[in-house]
Amino acid sequence: MKTMNMNLNTIALIIAMAFFVWSSSCTATRVSHWRKLKAASSTFNVLDYGAKGDGHADDTKAFEDAWAAACKVEGSTMVVPSGSVFLVKPISFSGPNCEPNIVFQLDGKIIAPTSSAAWGSGTLQWLEFSKLNKITIRGKGVIDGQGSVWWNDSPTYNPTDEMVETSEKLPSTKPTALRFYGSTGVTVTGITIQNSQQTHLKFDSCTNVQVFDITVSSPGDSPNTDGIHLQSSQSVVIYSSTLACGDDCISVQAGCSDIYVHNVNCGPGHGISIGSLGRENTKACVRNVTVRDVTIQNTLTGVRIKTWQGGSGSVQNVMFSNVQVSGVQTPIAIDQYYCDGGRCRNESSAVAVSGINYVNIKGTYTKEPIYFACSDSLPCTGITLDTIQLESAQNSNVPFCWEAYGELKTRTVPPVECLQRGNPSGAGIHSNIDSC
Repeated sequence: MKTMNMNLNTIALIIAMAFFVWSSSCTATRVSHWRKLKAASSTFNVLDYGAKGDGHADDTKAFEDAWAAACKVEGSTMVVPSGSVFLVKPISFSGPNCEPNIVFQLDGKIIAPTSSAAWGSGTLQWLEFSKLNKITIRGKGVIDGQGSVWWNDSPTYNPTDEMVETSEKLPSTKPTALRFYGSTGVTVTGITIQNSQQTHLKFDSCTNVQVFDITVSSPGDSPNTDGIHLQSSQSVVIYSSTLACGDDCISVQAGCSDIYVHNVNCGPGHGISIGSLGRENTKACVRNVTVRDVTIQNTLTGVRIKTWQGGSGSVQNVMFSNVQVSGVQTPIAIDQYYCDGGRCRNESSAVAVSGINYVNIKGTYTKEPIYFACSDSLPCTGITLDTIQLESAQNSNVPFCWEAYGELKTRTVPPVECLQRGNPSGAGIHSNIDSC
């Protein structure tokens, strides 16, 4: 009897264990199935919303519909798949009612229309992401502005474009290819932006921005095609990217602070610039900018600060370090008399420039090594030069300084004898800095 009870207990135990294993297996299967459903329900492929991806048909509505669906789901992914070319008119992927953590997965190619009909009277941007929280654009895809028709102001005839109008020219307002506005937690990585109509990538009124492993590509003579343009944005990191364009590789404008640029390859173009600032008597404030471990080749300038006469505000606490230049016209420049075409009046007010540090700037120049043209009324102060070694690739010109004050930390090549030691008299500089 005792043996029989033991056998029954053993059988019961075996049955219980078998049920447990079966139940666990079913649960795992259900969880796996649920996860797959969840992943599928949060992925929105533009092909599923009617995009043709043949480079000719207008895919704008498919992109709008896919975004409208992705916008409602936190952590969603909008997919622009590889192997297809999508023709998209000006479009805004906008919040502020979108859920956070959306990913725009760009593996295919997006091209801009080249006909005047697609642009109407003109627009400031082609692809815009507006008022979003934690938005990421990533992938190995391409954004192509097809900008040559804009650069040349040529007729817009293109036999492959369904929206062709041969009798009209494009609007005078040239759009930025990719713009982020009023967003926080922005990441752009992996993609290529090429042949922009004007600026390639712009951040306007954004915070906590990361840009890395991107490529910007347009000809060196393409007009006003800045690589990355920052406006009124804070806490921006740009690194491990290659920027080739027809204007500034990176342009830091008014209202920017805590900008960190490193391991960037720039050229052709106009170099890495702060400004221009203070145009039409405006106030401009820029502070805490670091540019380090960059290479700059075949550009108009290397690292530059440019301000208009008549402005106000200040540029302060800037570090340019470990900059390698090659075939750059003017590697180091501060120009408080900047004037981009036309006639500019002499004015007494200026954007104050102070606390500008240059460390380990080396390479070759083709015009002049250093150009410090500072304001008579608000001289540049706190300029430091440390380990500067610039050799002439053509003609050997001496550094130029006007109303520039600071300190030589080490001997420089060539010698910078024009930099005035100490500080100028007058309190105007401090009042402008305090106004920021």
